[in-house]
Amino acid sequence: MLPEDDLRWLVGSRWFVPLLALASREEGVRSAALAARLGISRSMLAGVLDRLLRKGWLARNPGHGHPLRPEYVLTQAGRPAGAWCERVMEEKRNLGFDRNALGRWALPVVARLDRRWERFSWLETQLSPISPRSLSLALKQLLEVRLLDRRLEDAFPPRPLYGLTGRGQRLARAMG
Repeated sequence: MLPEDDLRWLVGSRWFVPLLALASREEGVRSAALAARLGISRSMLAGVLDRLLRKGWLARNPGHGHPLRPEYVLTQAGRPAGAWCERVMEEKRNLGFDRNALGRWALPVVARLDRRWERFSWLETQLSPISPRSLSLALKQLLEVRLLDRRLEDAFPPRPLYGLTGRGQRLARAMG
């Protein structure tokens, strides 16, 4: 599993995980091909590539192509993240999701709930700086796509607990 800080950084953009998965699988990608395959505008892609370059996970391939049409490759530091992204994207496909099907906080929620049932307040603390609204929306989406289940705690007053379904556990294993 990726370190917590890297996971949080990766979910900072909806484009990081699919882009790094492509770069890992193809061992080098050009920006025009990335824009076409991801369905992202060139200006948005430029910002995403810049952030990945500054993070040190991507680099321009120095021996390839014209300077105005660079190819990007994973760096040594980016290879573990690229392999992780590739596994996660493959499992999302296996579960029937397209690359943009899950929201920003879906993967961190799944990672936190791996094989346990927890309350909303515990998740909120673990996923800080997530807002209550963002967590509610992520939980609702994960319930709708059957990656998450909800049950009531046997206490007074009863409180909901959230846990992964079998499908959710498959995605959690891919992240592990």
